[in-house]
Amino acid sequence: MRYAVIMAGGIGQRLWPLSRKSRPKQLLSLVDGKSLLDVAVDRLAGTFENENIYIITNAEYVDDIAAALPQLPAENIVGEPMGRDTANAVALAAAILAGKDPEGTMAVFTADHIIRPIEELAQSVETACQTAEADTQTLVTFGIKPTSPHTGLGYVHCAKASEGDIFDVVGFVEKPDHPTARRYVENGNYYWNSGMFVWTIPAIQAAIGEFLPDSKTKLTAITDLVAQGQDYTAAMNEIYPQLEKISIDYAVMEKARKVRMVPLSCEWLDIGSWPAIENVAEPDDLGNAVIASTTVLLDSCRNVIVSEDDHLITLIGMDDCVVVHSPDATLICKKSDSQRLKELLAMIETKSPGKYT
Repeated sequence: MRYAVIMAGGIGQRLWPLSRKSRPKQLLSLVDGKSLLDVAVDRLAGTFENENIYIITNAEYVDDIAAALPQLPAENIVGEPMGRDTANAVALAAAILAGKDPEGTMAVFTADHIIRPIEELAQSVETACQTAEADTQTLVTFGIKPTSPHTGLGYVHCAKASEGDIFDVVGFVEKPDHPTARRYVENGNYYWNSGMFVWTIPAIQAAIGEFLPDSKTKLTAITDLVAQGQDYTAAMNEIYPQLEKISIDYAVMEKARKVRMVPLSCEWLDIGSWPAIENVAEPDDLGNAVIASTTVLLDSCRNVIVSEDDHLITLIGMDDCVVVHSPDATLICKKSDSQRLKELLAMIETKSPGKYT
């Protein structure tokens, strides 16, 4: 059986003030009136059955996500008691699925990207599943052909295609500086790291057992409980604080000996900051990307304007800015400064602890 796991645990500080600790970015309605999580689940329709789609998120978001996704079984919304980065989110999902279907195939997706057309994604996922199932020692990742020397993404270094459009992975590279990223783009054998994967459950469990043995050993208790049809929440709450906080790339992918890559021939947009809204909202004649019910803009160009209520937003003579309104906080900044939101939030938290974040 094939299973999809969507990692949806991030808060999304760079989408403040709409994204908060109590309301993560994946639940924001930013794409045609749908949340990023809705879109992530919708694009898997036809590829995975709803009963085989799992969400790994923070425990505090479980009820909200279950209410937002009534088509998924409630038990498929898994809440981590605390964040332990992507390696343990994957290890937890693998431990749960191993208790249900020890020989199954597991695909891992993210909840904060726009990927289109979905038909191309479906074909790439099928290729990746077939690759993983044909060689059950192989870990498969998806790579995006870079369109620019992006310094905010990791890269996958590939050898030439060994069969069809499937590449052997030479290594993974963390976020490079601009000259290095430019060389990667010119080289042609480097792809953006999508953070999405496919593997059989035996393959990923073996890799976790080798490279992150403490997590594998401790999470075996959850596999046993799932296999017995028992609730694993108490065991998870006890085990999770003991696990090392580390990403799946650092813990496993960079060390694994047999990794292959399927290129994803899709538009792939990371909705990780407000300027990225320009890629999903239809711009007006002056290039303003607006997700708001009521705006009046005078001599203002190339702005990003977002509001979830009917609050009137007006601009005069403002260019290349971000304006985001929420009931208790409003952000106004240059688009070029939007990456400094974490710095701003640290200041806000000092002045008003817990009130606005």
